[in-house]
Amino acid sequence: MEIIQKYFKDLTSTQIEQFSKLQELYKDWNLKINVVSRKDIDELYLRHVLHSLGIAKIISFKPGSKVMDVGTGGGFPGIPLAILFPETQFHLVDSIGKKIKVVNEVVAGLGLVNVKTTHGRAEDVKDTYDFIVSRAVAQMETFVRWTKGRIAKKQNHDLKNGILYLKGGDLSEELKIYTSATIYDLPNYFDEAFFETKKVVHLGMKYKG
Repeated sequence: MEIIQKYFKDLTSTQIEQFSKLQELYKDWNLKINVVSRKDIDELYLRHVLHSLGIAKIISFKPGSKVMDVGTGGGFPGIPLAILFPETQFHLVDSIGKKIKVVNEVVAGLGLVNVKTTHGRAEDVKDTYDFIVSRAVAQMETFVRWTKGRIAKKQNHDLKNGILYLKGGDLSEELKIYTSATIYDLPNYFDEAFFETKKVVHLGMKYKG
């Protein structure tokens, strides 16, 4: 928990309480349904919570904005972002039912009222969002296809509406067709060695007409 406060110093008492509860909630649920690898559960705050909050170093979501987390798994990056931005609406989507069950239980345990969940595929979601976030669930080309038509046209942020994707490693090949993509290196924001090759990719959506 200290690592979160190291980089996010202005948390409210409610946010501190919610972030503090994450370890216990995930440890408890992970014994029943494995959504976080055994080796990662002890480093939950570094490898999952702080990693998810890398997106918050790139953008501060405005009140009333809408964000979809595709392939949320155990609720990352959606749940940490929902704690940090309580006035932003988050929609967490995953095709695996048992993962959404854990997400629902964690959301209830934290008392988060700005999160809704869907057991299903992003392609079947009909709504539109300011941003779509995810943690490396697919190659960018596949992910863009999954989320086509889900980005809202009305701009509410300085950063163009689009995809914010947590990725690692060399992305030059994967992103070569996306000339407008911006890569933010997480070591510029976080000191820990875990983030050495970690990045946030922003891909703004273009509209014709």
